[in-house]
Amino acid sequence: MRLLIMGPPGAGKGTQAAVIGEYYGIPAISTGNIFRLAITNRTDLGERIKRIIADGGYVPDSLTLKVVVQRLEEEDTKGGWLLDGFPRTLGQVKALDKELEAHGFTLDAVISLTADEEAIVRRMLKRAEIEGRPDDNEETIRNRLEVYHEQTDPLLEVYRERGLLLEVDGMGEVSEVTQRVLTALAQRIGD
Repeated sequence: MRLLIMGPPGAGKGTQAAVIGEYYGIPAISTGNIFRLAITNRTDLGERIKRIIADGGYVPDSLTLKVVVQRLEEEDTKGGWLLDGFPRTLGQVKALDKELEAHGFTLDAVISLTADEEAIVRRMLKRAEIEGRPDDNEETIRNRLEVYHEQTDPLLEVYRERGLLLEVDGMGEVSEVTQRVLTALAQRIGD
């Protein structure tokens, strides 16, 4: 099974990805975690990513794709995977399409967690307070939400047109959201 999970910042993608991955016995792969691990392990790619982030830049599609492709070639992905945080641009969608085609794979579904933006702002401000994240202030959060919509809405439309998009209400208790996701996946691809 090959899945993507998308949703605005604070919608619970990482939490749901881990639970869904465990349920289906596939790795939940976060590009953010891949970047952090590459930086921690001081790989060549990690050093490049570290310099880009330190300069306040975005990791370019070409470098992101290299990191993701390397991860998708690891042994634990043979039976499938769930990508969290990739793709983020139309260029990345095309690159992922080419990579899947080269290996004879297709996506099974794209999960899009939907959430009320005011609730997300409140959730992220509370998380920032609890976790001591001074960079997560209301202005920053609202900007991240705006950037998400600008960059991701076109991707969601691509996957909607392909019949792969499963929009799931991401609000509520973790277990409630998980059940909604699993139900939507079961209806789409079976259990």
